[in-house]
Amino acid sequence: VQLQASGGGLVQAGGSLRLSCAASGRTFSDYTMSWFRQAPGKERTFVAAIDWIGDHGYYTDAVKDRFTISRDNAKNTVYLQMNSLQPEDTAVYYCAVKTFGGGSYYTASLYGYWGQGTLVTVSS
Repeated sequence: VQLQASGGGLVQAGGSLRLSCAASGRTFSDYTMSWFRQAPGKERTFVAAIDWIGDHGYYTDAVKDRFTISRDNAKNTVYLQMNSLQPEDTAVYYCAVKTFGGGSYYTASLYGYWGQGTLVTVSS
């Protein structure tokens, strides 16, 4: 099983990026998929989650109204559209699959599969 994240890069404040996370090895259409991020010198934190149906996203307050999570189950891929990026959004972004039921989307230990991360750098 592999999660391949891509789409990171360098962008100026106010700009946009779209991250993708393609899963291979098995299908995850029945699982919640999420994005986390880890800023330099800080812990990994939850960014957004999308349920298996794909019709509802959950977001940390810091990115609400700026980021949109979506998924294409036919492509086994989850996306994160990031608009109005700010320097504080600079981090390595990781996609993950929530393989343990119950609990909070925010709890990293409930995710059994992780991508390798893609770096997003926002300049001021």
